[in-house]
Amino acid sequence: MADQGEKTEKPTGRRISEAWSKGQFPRTIEIQTVFVLGSGLLVLSLMGGQIMRVLSTSMVETLGQLGRLTVTINSIGSYFNAFLKWLAACSLPVMFAALVAAVVAGGLQSRFRLSLNRAEFGWNRINPFMNVQQLFQPLPSAMRTLVGLLKFLLILGLTIVVIKRLLEHPLFYSTTSFGEITQFMTESIRSISARVVIGLALIAAADYGYQYWKHQKDLMMTKEEVKEEAKNSEGSPLVKGEIRKRRLAILRQNWIREIPRADVVVTNPTHLAVALRYDRKTMRAPKIVAKGARLNALRIREIAQQFQIPIVENKPVAQLLFKHCKVGQEVPPQVYTAVAEILAYVYKTNRFRYYMEGQRV
Repeated sequence: MADQGEKTEKPTGRRISEAWSKGQFPRTIEIQTVFVLGSGLLVLSLMGGQIMRVLSTSMVETLGQLGRLTVTINSIGSYFNAFLKWLAACSLPVMFAALVAAVVAGGLQSRFRLSLNRAEFGWNRINPFMNVQQLFQPLPSAMRTLVGLLKFLLILGLTIVVIKRLLEHPLFYSTTSFGEITQFMTESIRSISARVVIGLALIAAADYGYQYWKHQKDLMMTKEEVKEEAKNSEGSPLVKGEIRKRRLAILRQNWIREIPRADVVVTNPTHLAVALRYDRKTMRAPKIVAKGARLNALRIREIAQQFQIPIVENKPVAQLLFKHCKVGQEVPPQVYTAVAEILAYVYKTNRFRYYMEGQRV
């Protein structure tokens, strides 16, 4: 038999929700890495040609002015400003895309929930003993080491493979222009980046799966915790009583609306009241649209009198329907004859009313 203190139960929805509200959810930095690199690759694909043209133009102008450069304090400042403008023109699109991608990646993992608890100060974050203890936990440390090693081997292997293929390019064996060189560099960077992003995406998926498994495992509960949470979720007797009152009030409102559509109200004679309705075109047998005892029975009779619904006293039928049938159910077969006699009597004594409503007597 499992120990009562052993965490063998899956976390409940409430426990998971509380953990998310505290900022405890499965996440991995690898997803942000993939998004950032992917956004940079996308920008290079869309704007790489423009960036390389700006780069080549700046380099041509700089090389052409090497013999005419005048080194003064003012000229150094102007050269530096020009360099900053060139650097901003080349890097700002990539940096902006990377920033947006990092925010989106973090938001997707947190489901865009803002948790103030993670911003709160905690001594555990600066406690060196806690940090040292975490370093020596075998599974998380091994997982971090494995992920880092896989990333290194992946990037190294893909880079070597791509460079070997690029070295076979005809550009290295013929005279080429500067524009062809820049185009070759752009395509090379794009090729390496695309392969790295795909490989890192696979690693990120595996790491996120591990983090999700670890998160679920950390939230596991004991049987006693599950029972205690169920007890707390049900609330106090006062709260349950109030909920029961509201439910009964809603049900009462529903059957009060149905009473004016009834054909007859069967009573006992004052303690019970059952309202019946029958439509030969749509119903196989008469249905109970409302029932009540004592005050509810009085209320049903008052509404029936208000809407001129016939009231018939039949103690055995009223007791049987009230005890064995629910609102919305058809009357049971054992009272078919008795109910049919009641309806026949009502139709005969109120022939004009039911004829106007389309009832065939």
